[in-house]
Amino acid sequence: MRASEHLPERWSAPAWFIGRHVAEGRGDRPALVGDEGTLTYAGLDVRVRRCAAALAAAGVRRGERVVIVLPDGPLHPTLFWGALAAGAIAVPLNPLLRPREHRAILDDCEPRLVVHDAAMVEAATVAIDGTVWTAEQARAAVAAASPIAEYPSTHRDAFAFILYTSGTTGEPKGVVHLTHDMWVCARTYGAEVLALEPADRCFSVAKLFFAYGLGNAGYFPFDAGAAAVLYAGRPMPEAILEQIRLHRPTAFFAVPTAYAQLLAALDAGAGADLSSIRLCVSAGEALPPSLFERWQARTGLEILDGIGSTEACHIFLSGRHGACRPGSTGRAVGGYDLRLVDETGGDVSAGEIGDLLVRGDSAMALYWNKHEATKRALVGEWLRTGDKYWRDADGYFFHAGRSDDMLKCRGQWVSPVEVEAVLAAHPSVHECAVVGRADSDGLTKPHALVILRAGAPERPEELIAFARERLAAHKTPEWISFVEDLPRTATGKLQRFRLR
Repeated sequence: MRASEHLPERWSAPAWFIGRHVAEGRGDRPALVGDEGTLTYAGLDVRVRRCAAALAAAGVRRGERVVIVLPDGPLHPTLFWGALAAGAIAVPLNPLLRPREHRAILDDCEPRLVVHDAAMVEAATVAIDGTVWTAEQARAAVAAASPIAEYPSTHRDAFAFILYTSGTTGEPKGVVHLTHDMWVCARTYGAEVLALEPADRCFSVAKLFFAYGLGNAGYFPFDAGAAAVLYAGRPMPEAILEQIRLHRPTAFFAVPTAYAQLLAALDAGAGADLSSIRLCVSAGEALPPSLFERWQARTGLEILDGIGSTEACHIFLSGRHGACRPGSTGRAVGGYDLRLVDETGGDVSAGEIGDLLVRGDSAMALYWNKHEATKRALVGEWLRTGDKYWRDADGYFFHAGRSDDMLKCRGQWVSPVEVEAVLAAHPSVHECAVVGRADSDGLTKPHALVILRAGAPERPEELIAFARERLAAHKTPEWISFVEDLPRTATGKLQRFRLR
């Protein structure tokens, strides 16, 4: 599916995903549901148009970046869609990143305006030459503004938002998406696999700053006139189950780690009412077949496993309701073409492992300020995913690992180089290497192999605590093993594949 064959050249994403429902008489339907109450489409529409006016009054101009460092809640989509309505580029960021990670991203994208939660992110961390608002200031600015009369159209291929993902060295890369990309995802995966209706409620454990969460709760429900359940807190199993009980979602989205944690909570006697859920989706990392089977046996619900990427905007390969195969990521989503290629770029046969390439009209335009990385990721219309797969005779795809050393832990990328650099700063560590290791549920976690300095004691808990103070939770090693040497090539390059 190509946007140019379906959308006019001048088009407004906020008008399609929000304003359309008001214009067509669905303004009183819920758009956002959560602990802050219910916001209808009419209410959201007014807030977004007020936000566009407030951003313009603050000096934000077309093409400039608006960074959103907020937990999930009504203000987040107000600012995201308001930025697009103002012709700006929205940049949602994880509020739990370390200060140096926030600083690196802000220096890269050079925003005109930043909105942050002062309870989660210090003002000094997000200081820029432009305007900085706290969440309270942003709410006040939006409330005081007069709404723009209508959503202005932009080119369907205009830059719309940037999502940051880590590179092989841990350096953040800004993935630039176009105005039409969300529409393409909604009309392909959203329509074909999710088949949402206005009565649906979507609850995503993955937050709005993820490409996965942005689709789940940011535009798939809005495409269908359905509602998004937004939860600002940490996605602990008990909290997730309470949100499900309170807000009765029909579509539930999570990463495999969350499903494993929910199963552990249920097995420990946690109270749960999952009767409202008709659809469970997993992405972010490979779903182990044992976890699929345990969830289905415990809840009666199958999990539609899928793979997408920040670069592709959302899921392009997925299982379907009633046709899932444990251990398989399913088949290609309509509108996307997939290839499995060998080292020479030639297609491999069924049953053979190859590097996965995807082609679709939601693929990124480029990496912001990273021309060489963009050229490596894009091969004409094809996007290198960095994953290895094999395909059976029925067209079902099975994950066979990563093409590089990157790890997918708790649905987020982890650079071994970044973790190694942190551990190497400990006075007891002479050298170290980090690889992925499966836990008892088959989920990948960082495993550090450490060579100690002479005379240093073996204290794995101390090293884990040291790393935890300096790294996000999903990057912190789950295990520490002490070794006498590490395998290297004749030129001194670490051979992580031997460690794996």
